[in-house]
Amino acid sequence: MRELVAFVSGLLFGIGLALSGMTRPQKVLDFLDFSGSWDPSLALVMGGALLVSALGVRLERRRRAPLLAARFPRPPSLGVDRRLLLGASLFGIGWGLVGLCPGPALANLAQPAPSILVFVASMLAGMALFRLGARAGAQPGRGAAAASIVTSIR
Repeated sequence: MRELVAFVSGLLFGIGLALSGMTRPQKVLDFLDFSGSWDPSLALVMGGALLVSALGVRLERRRRAPLLAARFPRPPSLGVDRRLLLGASLFGIGWGLVGLCPGPALANLAQPAPSILVFVASMLAGMALFRLGARAGAQPGRGAAAASIVTSIR
């Protein structure tokens, strides 16, 4: 049942991205272009997402546990640290340069263009490098280069 709910949630998210035009990188880049052809529609999409999130948080506070799990997941940290700032910066730079973030990039794999394939491959490589570095940091002597990258971020 959890897999079905995850699938339906992802499907709804993808449909929402497609209907709102957020899978088109130029639409996102136009939102970020305040001096030229500014398109405020992304702000409306973000506002809608905030409303849905606010509703979810309100519902969460009324329940002891979610329907399909023993308890609600909690973030490992609520603090702002170098890892968070660096990750947010890399996300923002990539989003600003290319007009894509992970969700729309994966949705674009349905009709892949070379630029989408390069973006997704780079995204997956970055994720793998981070995981390799995080694991190597916990295991002395393995993956020293990746571990040093992750350790320097912390």
